[in-house]
Amino acid sequence: MHPLRGSAVAAWLLFFPLSAWADFADGLAAYDAGDYETAIAEWLPLAEQGDVDAQVALADLYLAGQGARQDAARAIRWYRRAAEAGNAVAQLNLGDLYSRGAGVPRDLATAFVWFSLAAEQGRRWPATRLREISREMTAAQLAEAEARLKAWRKTR
Repeated sequence: MHPLRGSAVAAWLLFFPLSAWADFADGLAAYDAGDYETAIAEWLPLAEQGDVDAQVALADLYLAGQGARQDAARAIRWYRRAAEAGNAVAQLNLGDLYSRGAGVPRDLATAFVWFSLAAEQGRRWPATRLREISREMTAAQLAEAEARLKAWRKTR
């Protein structure tokens, strides 16, 4: 999954320094050329500094095993950092991983929380997945998920 497309690049430039953009762009050029190791090298320092786009891009690479050994745990850590910072793509990816039990134990209540947060940002796919997993959940699981979501909102 590519973290930036179309006019999002222009919007991104408005909020980030040009030096960070240059580093991200270098990583993007390496990614587009299939040089995933260089993309990781460019994005890792940005991700460590809190750049959510770099965090999502790194998570995607680690999850796919591109440029580094496949490492679902590392991917999940980067998705979580970006998701907790409010990145909808990271939120929906975490929701998907938890809903399928991919790299983490299957946990529909956790998936519900992440899908809910991503859907609140206008994303259609997590809204669809939210409806699907809600049909699989027991009343107790739904209550737990709603309580977690409420607690999340209180901390933000």
